[in-house]
Amino acid sequence: MKSILYLIPFILLASCSSDNVTQNPYLPNYEFNTGSLINTNLPQYSQLKFAGNSLILNSPYGINGVVLYYAGGENYNAFEITDPNHQLSTCSKLTVEGIIASCSCDDGNSYDLLNGIGREGTTGTYPLIRYRVEVSGSIIRIFNN
Repeated sequence: MKSILYLIPFILLASCSSDNVTQNPYLPNYEFNTGSLINTNLPQYSQLKFAGNSLILNSPYGINGVVLYYAGGENYNAFEITDPNHQLSTCSKLTVEGIIASCSCDDGNSYDLLNGIGREGTTGTYPLIRYRVEVSGSIIRIFNN
């Protein structure tokens, strides 16, 4: 009986493992790190000093690229610009307009860049793949490794 009591916490801890996270079956996981590439003091990145602006970094970052959206304050969001509810195709690369990222496939899926969640009418259950963002002064690093 005592061995069962010791086994229960082990089972609970094992079930909390990060290995149990559901992997999106449509999209591969490409590791990347922008390092110190994005410096908001440089002219090509200066728009990221103003809330409501975004920047798209194409491959080799992510699958089709990464969108970095500045919501204001300390809030930067980085997402994969590939529709998470489609197999990879030419229409599954998202285009960005304001805070909306949309695919050009027949279903017209669209996602909110504030939270990565599909907007009304989006088919599928997967949100955008979120990448980590680290801000240190004027340097913004995006990574997933």
